[in-house]
Amino acid sequence: MGRHSLPDARRAGSADPRIRARRRNAALATALVLTVVGGAAAAVRGSLFSFDASCQDDVVHIEVAASPDLAPALEAVATDAREKNVTSDGRCLDVSVTARESYEVAAALRSGKKSGTQVWIPDSDAWVERVTGAGTATQVTSLGNVAYSPVGVAVVPSAAKALGWPEKTYTWTELAGGTTRGKKIGLGAVDPALSSTGLLALARISAAASGVEGGDVRTAATAKTLSRRTSDSGTHLLDTLPGDRSDAGRDGPGRNQALILSEQAAFAHNTAQDGGQHLDLFYPEDGSPLLDYPYTLIDEPRLSTDEGRAALRFMTLLGETAPRQFLRMFGFRTDAESPSATLVAEAGGRSPQPYTRVLADSSSKGTVQEALGMWTITVESARITTVVDASSSMAEPVPGGDRSRMDVTKESLLQALATFTAEDEIGLWKFSTKLDGDKDYRVLVPTERLGDAKGAGSQRARLSAAFKSLEPVPHGETGLYDTTLAAYKAAVASYTKGRFNALVVLTDGVNRDRGSISRSDLVSELQKLADPERPVPLIAIAVGPDSDRREVDQIARATGGSGQRVNEPSQIHAAMLKAITAAGAGSPD
Repeated sequence: MGRHSLPDARRAGSADPRIRARRRNAALATALVLTVVGGAAAAVRGSLFSFDASCQDDVVHIEVAASPDLAPALEAVATDAREKNVTSDGRCLDVSVTARESYEVAAALRSGKKSGTQVWIPDSDAWVERVTGAGTATQVTSLGNVAYSPVGVAVVPSAAKALGWPEKTYTWTELAGGTTRGKKIGLGAVDPALSSTGLLALARISAAASGVEGGDVRTAATAKTLSRRTSDSGTHLLDTLPGDRSDAGRDGPGRNQALILSEQAAFAHNTAQDGGQHLDLFYPEDGSPLLDYPYTLIDEPRLSTDEGRAALRFMTLLGETAPRQFLRMFGFRTDAESPSATLVAEAGGRSPQPYTRVLADSSSKGTVQEALGMWTITVESARITTVVDASSSMAEPVPGGDRSRMDVTKESLLQALATFTAEDEIGLWKFSTKLDGDKDYRVLVPTERLGDAKGAGSQRARLSAAFKSLEPVPHGETGLYDTTLAAYKAAVASYTKGRFNALVVLTDGVNRDRGSISRSDLVSELQKLADPERPVPLIAIAVGPDSDRREVDQIARATGGSGQRVNEPSQIHAAMLKAITAAGAGSPD
């Protein structure tokens, strides 16, 4: 499936260079902001770090949008700061904290909307990466991390006992398989499109299965099963637990005995005073993804000097002894590598569960994009027609090896095919010039459901055979424009409601058909065909270092899709998932 593997997990106290680098980068970023907003020396002279018992008459106010789980702890710190007359440059520091879902803030910032908020603290750097990856987004600057919470699987005691907790440990794939395949234990999660917790767990399951024979198919099946038990928020997810101990063995509609939760969410549930059932927490032995709560400035150039310095003051305050105690009281780790044993116990953990084994780079951009793309096509079910360039240039060897571009393209398409379920509808065209009379294209396998059987084999088997049989056409040129228009017309005409409809075009060159429609006319026709109420994004992938990414991007954006370029065919699958993620977010990258 071509997914990026996650780094090796490290235990507490290890000298992990990635964590040291993160701390060093945070320190450098802090120093940079000090310089930008007035200079480090001036900051010291201006009492940026003072704790005067009295304030001047005026105050400096900043607005903080924070992940809902972190917001109460931040509000406690802000209230304590006001009561103690904490100042910035001699002015009273007044911080207002608003709980906002990370995905909502990210969507607004990606669209370029202006914000009255100076600071954003989402639950994961994955959201910051999504904003910085969008060309039209509002500028965001991450300065460091203020708290941590690993992701695990919280289970009601009866189910935990059946799974062997706490003595028995599981990898992510074993734990997900043991809960989703059994009839006695239902596994729930917040929708990964809306939740870092669900998304990072899915990315870990996907990465762990990568490279294992049949792993991609099992991962897609797990995602499909999980999708039937997703909730739109953490509160709604907890509501799916059995109502009382007598209900703990039931697995009716909406009931879950296991939940993908952060350690902090399990802590908050277990320490609440509502009498809810206690949860035991599994920490997968191959490492827990980490919510890392990045402290992020919004539109930093727009901030006044006072706002910038006050925002930095609040960040430094969160790193001090008393405020860190507030964070720990609300169930957050202030050091990912050295968790409090009390915190872990109240969250439902117990030895020998490996609660110090965390993944420092679990929100890496490539891994998360691939997981989100896989989730999009798995949950919605896909209807995708793939159009592959079969011109003679596809016979050229890939640099550094003896395989052709077509050979590696076929391998990548077969890997991608393994990730689709029987419910997905996939088809295949190939194109060059004059393949079928005057037509530059030929339909090899009509777009149909992979599980459908006709004659001796299934649609999946027919597609697999067709992918393997693809060969470059001797002396064939690249009839890109006419083929793209014909394929897009067919995709729009066969649009299926309730599915992720898309057209994927793979080409290693620019249009070489002299008698074809012009590029400007193609873009105009695609714009006329595109219907926001029946979206069919075109995902155009330029293959090879000499391909033209700008051309395919211009064509694809006419439909709400995007153009990607990969230097070698082995990167095709990751590029497809990135484009699917962008299309699903409604903002092509």
